[in-house]
Amino acid sequence: MAISGKKDKTQKKSFWKGVKAEFARITWPDRETIGKQTVTVVCASLILGAIIALLDFLFQMGIDFIVTL
Repeated sequence: MAISGKKDKTQKKSFWKGVKAEFARITWPDRETIGKQTVTVVCASLILGAIIALLDFLFQMGIDFIVTL
């Protein structure tokens, strides 16, 4: 079933109008909030990365110990 060219263009315009309307409704955070959230995410990522690295090291040591028995 083919869609006529005019109807297709109308749907695209309607879609982009909807996108523009939704973006207008967004409440964007201020610069201070973004800075705090960025620092929090970076710190949490570093801490989680360190925990994963430590667990990886411990598991590797355990496996090496079991293999050498």
